[in-house]
Amino acid sequence: MNNNYIQPDNWSIIEEGFDADRVKSSESLMSLGNGAMGQRANFEEHYSGATFQGSYVAGVYYPDKTRVGWWKNGYPEYFAKVLNAPNWIGINVTVNGEILDLANCNKVDDFRRELNMKEGWLSRSFTATLQNFIQVKVETKRFLSLDVDEIGAIAYNVTPINNDAQIDFAPYLDNGITNEDSNWDDKFWDVLSVNHEKEQAFIVSKTMKTHFYVCTSMQTQVSLNGKILKQDKTINDTIDRIDFTYKNQVSKGDTITLTKFGGYTTDRNHDKNELISIAKKTLNMVSEIGFDTLLEQQKTAWAKIWDMADITIEGDVAAQQGIRFNIFQLNQTYLGKDARLNIGPKGFTGEKYGGSTYWDTEAYCIPFYMATKDQNVAKSLLEYRYNHLQKAIENAEKLGFTNGAALYPMVTMNGEECHNEWEITFEEIHRNGAIAFAIFNYHRYTGDYSYIPQKGLEVLISIARFWQQRATFSEAKQHYVILGVTGPNEYENNVNNNWYTNYIAKWCIDYTIENIDKIEAEYGSDYTRIMNKTKLSKAELSQWKNVADNMYFPFSEEKNVYLQQDGFLDKELITVSDLDVSQRPINQKWSWDRILRSPYIKQADILQGFYFFEDHFSTEELERHFDFYEPFTVHESSLSPCVHSIQAAKLGRMEQAYEFYLRTSRLDLDDYNKEVEEGLHITSMAGTWMSIVEGFGGMRVVNNTLSFEPKIPEQWEGYSFKVNFRNQIIKVNACKGHTHFELEGHNDLDIMVNGKTVTISPNNLVTV
Repeated sequence: MNNNYIQPDNWSIIEEGFDADRVKSSESLMSLGNGAMGQRANFEEHYSGATFQGSYVAGVYYPDKTRVGWWKNGYPEYFAKVLNAPNWIGINVTVNGEILDLANCNKVDDFRRELNMKEGWLSRSFTATLQNFIQVKVETKRFLSLDVDEIGAIAYNVTPINNDAQIDFAPYLDNGITNEDSNWDDKFWDVLSVNHEKEQAFIVSKTMKTHFYVCTSMQTQVSLNGKILKQDKTINDTIDRIDFTYKNQVSKGDTITLTKFGGYTTDRNHDKNELISIAKKTLNMVSEIGFDTLLEQQKTAWAKIWDMADITIEGDVAAQQGIRFNIFQLNQTYLGKDARLNIGPKGFTGEKYGGSTYWDTEAYCIPFYMATKDQNVAKSLLEYRYNHLQKAIENAEKLGFTNGAALYPMVTMNGEECHNEWEITFEEIHRNGAIAFAIFNYHRYTGDYSYIPQKGLEVLISIARFWQQRATFSEAKQHYVILGVTGPNEYENNVNNNWYTNYIAKWCIDYTIENIDKIEAEYGSDYTRIMNKTKLSKAELSQWKNVADNMYFPFSEEKNVYLQQDGFLDKELITVSDLDVSQRPINQKWSWDRILRSPYIKQADILQGFYFFEDHFSTEELERHFDFYEPFTVHESSLSPCVHSIQAAKLGRMEQAYEFYLRTSRLDLDDYNKEVEEGLHITSMAGTWMSIVEGFGGMRVVNNTLSFEPKIPEQWEGYSFKVNFRNQIIKVNACKGHTHFELEGHNDLDIMVNGKTVTISPNNLVTV
């Protein structure tokens, strides 16, 4: 049964009614972020029920020592993880001496929580009857400022309903926190100081091992019926916590409000000795601005994001809510302001995957950021990998590779591999191909070639060296083979000749040679510099070419399809439709041994290759492979449905494309995989955007020209989106029977629509 308690709404995620069993799920779904920090939607007040507390600071991590049964050479020494940061949102509330705790109230009525995606805030309201029979109405609103990204703001309102009451607020900072996913229950933080001054408090702490310095701060203010109160407070501080207590007698029907500003100042951006003084200035500034004005600025900042990134869908609220949720969470996670950062698969919504960078960024996220921001944001993501090239070379050296061969990490914070599952760390080497593909994809879409001679070619050379060394010549096959790998489909480990891995290896080598030739001909000084730096010889290039030209691809003459890997047809080929529904998801119901022997595919593998290299294959070949592999695919990876949706749309199978789209767009909202309480699937959300723009919109770049083949699901009246293509913004509005194109720019632009050239002019609607 789907976890579909979220109310349908075009612009908000709304939960009505309090249910303790879904608190952790809602904490994930209503997470907040501003690119610099983020937090799960934990209650501000004390909650003794099941909860997953989580606040995170971008770029602040800890190397948690790897925990394995036995050590293997080349094993990463640690699993990096984004740290649960000190808690600044906490506000303990007592009513006539009894603590407000929704887990222990006699009754909770009219509970409503809303994440407003249009304006970027979270609100909550409820009426609670405490065990002392005092009834209070509570209304809260909070947001993490996009404009002042070291600050979040909370307005917490309490109104006694049936009696006068003494209402005490105790806002606090707490550094006594742990990670849910710690390997060894290590202590992650050292507290250096706990300070307060007037209505401000500060805890300065540093991470163990990595030595990030963080100042967690707050400023508080109490008002009654909107009028600020000047009052005394009690201060209680310990070695890792500080709270202020404000006591107030409140008449029935009056509203007492605590306004709290808080957040993090870190030595990633400031001198570590000035963190408190900078935090003071920032708190003074936002306090002067005030909660309401800061909220208006938040609405303006989000309006600017939505103006470019929004996708509208007419006639299908579930689909509309799904796509906006995905776009909203992507922008909360990464805004492109800090080139040192990247996009973790859970963003700021949980701790699984450690908040690290995966190949998801290159394969799924870069297209979204290229089209909805400007090309510099995508270029920063490419430069992130260039800056880690030496670490990628070191990663390969640990596994026995030489001569500057690079293996980019499966999981990383700083360029070092830090994933601790051997079948992924050592075998899921296809990630190298995604790094190279992103360079190609960036050039294809933006037309900006400058990155390749400046930086990208060095990355490509090191990747090509890896593939040449990783391939083995098979005397039996008289071809080069790649042994002992795991493809994108992680339900088959340690296989030989995974088709996708072999194909992308060949492509990487060919693409690198093509760029070396181009740079030699057109960028002579860059060519000389790179050849001297990499010591690349013509003899080595001929070795590469020999591997690429003689790569082996498993193929079945009987089925007329490429095989996932050697021996795929030896499996018992029972389709998913014949699998008892009680056995799903198989990753929670079956042993790993049984999964590995089954034909079931976690995510697109061969079809991922057909997606990347669509122009290498005919539509008839795509259809044949789609029809063979899709029936064995269980889509238990969040990265799977989007690729299938795009390909089903290309094949004109709109009902199937729509079903896959709904699955990817509402993966978390409807909790398909029964794991949303662990956090959201941020990187796959970019795949949801691709499902509409590349799937239904049919957007491609063909021969340097932007091309569209719009299609529309019958469930929709229409849809629209904008893309920034080479600094010109094109708005596409698809309706049944026709599509409108508008251009925001200065020059005419030729595009292709359904294979025909169409010229669009600035501010002039064209209907096709």
